Amino acid sequence: MSKTKVIILRTAGTNCDLETAHAFRMAGADTVDLVHINKLFRKEAKLSDYSVIAIPGGFSYGDDISAGKVFANKLIYQLAADIRGFVKAGKLIIGICNGFQVLVKTGLLEADLGDDQSMTLSFNDSAKFECRWINLRVNADCESPWLKGLPEIIKLPVAHAEGKFIPKDELITAQIVKNNRVAFQYCDEDGNPGEYPVNPNGAAMDIAGVCDKTGRILGLMPHPERFVSKYQSALWTSENEMQGEGHGLKIFRNAVNYIKENL
Repeated sequence: MSKTKVIILRTAGTNCDLETAHAFRMAGADTVDLVHINKLFRKEAKLSDYSVIAIPGGFSYGDDISAGKVFANKLIYQLAADIRGFVKAGKLIIGICNGFQVLVKTGLLEADLGDDQSMTLSFNDSAKFECRWINLRVNADCESPWLKGLPEIIKLPVAHAEGKFIPKDELITAQIVKNNRVAFQYCDEDGNPGEYPVNPNGAAMDIAGVCDKTGRILGLMPHPERFVSKYQSALWTSENEMQGEGHGLKIFRNAVNYIKENL
């Protein structure tokens, strides 16, 4: 059984790294390291030593150009060979909120680093920062190890200003749907789609998360690391069925179990 070693990538503006590390430790990861990307550039740390890459939320480089763009460019132009080797080895990658924005702008969710973008994440239709709890419908047809055994509907918090998922055109949308790459969609408590505030940003097809064609690379706007214990929910006293766990913890445990069973 392989040991699960997780690297949490940090850079200027990252602000959810500690919560993400805590979530992986709760899920049973053997090693969780918070590593500034400059250490990777200087060869003081190696991606190949790890089995999971997590790019957490935050406002990397202040979102000065576009959310996640600078971080994405640094990965493309300074770590391309290492990341390609990591993906080829069958390992896992997750990008949360700003991390999702980074994955979209690297091309990793599409085909390869530096490929032309076929999707992006842009400003919320509300023209304001959205920070609250939302419901998500989990796509049972999405064959991603990150989603294994999740309930049909889960609750997670969102906290973003640029979370609106926009595909390049209708053909791209059709391909994402046909290939079951939609992981999560915003919904109401009964699983039905809806306009704002059910969909907090105006995302096309209510898409809150997608994976690559292998299912091993996942990007999502909501924050699973902020709901790993039921006590983090304002409704914990009335949601006894959670038995102490928040809905987000299962996502991280799925990653840990996948690595231990497959690598």
